[in-house]
Amino acid sequence: MSAHPRGARAETATHFIGRDAGSGVNGNDRAITALVMLAHGLVHTYEMTIPIFVVVWLTEFDVVNLGVAQFDVTTATIGVIVTLGYGLFGVGALPGGVVVDRIGSRRLITACLLGMGGSYVLLGVAPNMVVIALALVCWGLSASVYHPAGLSLISKGVSERGTGLAYHGVAGNLGIGLGPLVAAVLLLVAEWRTVALVLGVPALFAALYASRARFDETAAVTAAADSGSKASSGVDSLGEFLAESRRLLAGSFLLVFVVVMCSGLYYRGVLTFLPELLRTLPGFEPVPVDALLPASVLSALGVEAGTGRPLKPQDYFYAGLLLIGVVGQYAGGKLTDRLPLAYGIAGAFLVLAALAVLFVPASAAGLGPLMAVGALLGVALFVVQPMYQAAVAEHTPAGARGLSYGFTYLGVFGVGALGSVLAGSILAFANVTALFLTLAAIALAAVTAGIALTRRT
Repeated sequence: MSAHPRGARAETATHFIGRDAGSGVNGNDRAITALVMLAHGLVHTYEMTIPIFVVVWLTEFDVVNLGVAQFDVTTATIGVIVTLGYGLFGVGALPGGVVVDRIGSRRLITACLLGMGGSYVLLGVAPNMVVIALALVCWGLSASVYHPAGLSLISKGVSERGTGLAYHGVAGNLGIGLGPLVAAVLLLVAEWRTVALVLGVPALFAALYASRARFDETAAVTAAADSGSKASSGVDSLGEFLAESRRLLAGSFLLVFVVVMCSGLYYRGVLTFLPELLRTLPGFEPVPVDALLPASVLSALGVEAGTGRPLKPQDYFYAGLLLIGVVGQYAGGKLTDRLPLAYGIAGAFLVLAALAVLFVPASAAGLGPLMAVGALLGVALFVVQPMYQAAVAEHTPAGARGLSYGFTYLGVFGVGALGSVLAGSILAFANVTALFLTLAAIALAAVTAGIALTRRT
C-alpha cells in the first residue's frame, strides 16, 4: 500500500523543510499556509468586487443584447448574469475535487490564479453586458477549483488543521473586505474597466509564486487517519466516482451538504445586491470627493475640484461589513477545535436567522442601529465557514477529501449562486422585507440540519 512510502516522503520532506530553530514551527505547515492564504485572499477579492461593479452596470447599461433577443438591465437580469459566474464557481468545484485527488493541489491552484487574472483582464476590456457575462463565466470556472484544492491541501498537509483553517479563513476575509474597499477607492479616480485591469495583475504574479513553492501535500495524512481509503489516488473512473459519491451522501455528510447549501444561499442572497439596497437609504447619499479632501490631496490624485467621481458610502459600508468578518472567520476556526461542531453550526445559523429578521427594522431605525446589525452580520456570516469546513473533514475519509470538498463548494457556491437570482427576483417583484424573511427561513433550515447532525456525530 502507499501509506508507508507516503509517510516516509512526509518525514523526509519535513526533515528537509525543517522546523525553525527553537520555535517549534512546522515549516511545511508554514509553506502551505502561506500559499493558501495568498490564493484564498485573491479568490475572494475578485468574488466580492463584483457587487461593487453591479451598481455601476445597473446605471451604465440599458440592455443585454443577445442578437436574437434583448433584455432590459434590471436587478433580475443582472442577478442572472452574476449567477452565471457565481454558479460555475460552485459547480466547477465538484470536478475540481475529483481532479485534486488525482493530480494534487499545487497545479490546480496555479491554474486557478492564472485563470482569474486573465478573466479580470477580459472584464477590463468588456464593451457590453454580454462580454461581462463571458468574463464572469471564465472567472467562475477558474476560481471553482480553488476551494477543493486549497482545503484538501490544508486537511492533508497541515498538522494543526484548525489553526490552518483559521488563518486560511482570515486571508479569505481580508480579500473579501479589502478587495471591495480597494475597488471603491480606485473608482474615485479611475473608470471601472481600468479598475478591473489593475485588479487582475496580482493573480498573475501569484500564479508564478504558486508554481515555485515547495511543500509536502500529504505530510499530515497517516495510515490510521486514511482508514484504508484511496488517499493518494482519488477516483479512477466514472463508476468509482459514483460509488464514492453515494458513499459520501449516504452518511452524515449529507447533513453537512444541506448546511453548506443553506450557507451559500444566505451568503449570496444577502450580499449580491447589498450595495444597491444601501444606496437608497438615508445617510448613504453620494458625497463629492472635493468636499472631503484638501486641494493639495486632490491635486496629487489628479482630481479637479467639482469634477471628481462622488464617494459612495454604501461601498464602504459593504466593505466594512465584509472586513469585520475576519473576526468571525478567526473565531470560527478556533471554535472548531473547542466545541462540538454540530452544536456550533446550529447556534451560528440561529443567530443569522435573527439578524435577517432584524436587518430591515434596523435600517429604518437609523444609521447607528444599521451599523450595529451590519457588524454582527459580518461576524456571523463567517463564523460558520470554518465550522462546516472542519465538519467535512470530520465526516469524510481522507482519500475522498478532495471529492468531499468538491461537493461542499458545489453546495456553497453552485447551489448557493441561486441566491443571487432569488434576491434579484424578490427585489424586482416584491420588496426588501420579503427578501430578508426568505433569508431567515433558509438559516432556520440550516439550524434544523445542524440539530440533526448532532445525532449522527
